[in-house]
Amino acid sequence: MYDQPMLRDNALKDKVIIVTGGGTGLGKSMVSYFLDLGASVCIASRKIDVLEKTAEEFKEKAAGRILPVACDVRKYDEVENTINETVKKFGKVNALVNNAAGNFISPTERLSHRAFDAVVDIVLKGSYNFTLALGKYWIKDKIKGTVLSILTTYAHTGSGWVVPSACGKAGVLAMTRSLAVEWAKYGIRLNAVAPGPFPTAGAWDRLLPEPIKKDFDPANKVPVGRVGEHQELSNLCAFLVSDYSSYIDGEMIAIDGAEWLKGAGQFNNMDKVTPEMWDMLEAFAKGKK
Repeated sequence: MYDQPMLRDNALKDKVIIVTGGGTGLGKSMVSYFLDLGASVCIASRKIDVLEKTAEEFKEKAAGRILPVACDVRKYDEVENTINETVKKFGKVNALVNNAAGNFISPTERLSHRAFDAVVDIVLKGSYNFTLALGKYWIKDKIKGTVLSILTTYAHTGSGWVVPSACGKAGVLAMTRSLAVEWAKYGIRLNAVAPGPFPTAGAWDRLLPEPIKKDFDPANKVPVGRVGEHQELSNLCAFLVSDYSSYIDGEMIAIDGAEWLKGAGQFNNMDKVTPEMWDMLEAFAKGKK
């Protein structure tokens, strides 16, 4: 079943993973599954109270394998401190999940340059700060590392009304593909996941407030007819940071029920045509009235 755990027990045993934005939403779901699989996890974000609450929630199953660290991903010195604290606690770092993000829906001409910066700095600068710092650490200490960035399908198509996010995510995708080639010789892999609609209370309530939520129900755009389950995304991410995926490098994998493909195809909205309308179209094509 798609809402059930996928990997075998202890599939991530002895792995140490840093997850940015790991205290809430999809990041929290990933962290929960990483812990179930035996990993030790550092969760990092600006809100230490949220991180400590999550760490307390996972205390029983984590058994000393979770570390909350306050970190503004936009500040390189705080990124380095997070890595140092993780190494001090667990002895090493094996993997990074670039999950911290910011976004809002708005006509671009309504945005100030500060609003643009707020999103791009978290998404792009935060991701390259952590990737660069960990890359230097892995190369110096000869550790085979893995970077997984949580992107979105419009990273390679673009999208109106979320332009700062599209710019930031596209930059992270370019970094992923570029460094996958450059750093493969060091045993460092970089991949990305592009989730479709995986609703979370905080992010989705901000993006789609109640007055427009019904009219823009994301499930209506997904060919498989539903939104994603958090466990589905956690399964894929756990696989990609595990050694089972060691031959996958430089890829962005969409997990969206074919949503972006439906939007990309010129005639993909033809599912609105009823059988009766198809009969009329067929008759018209054959020259019948």
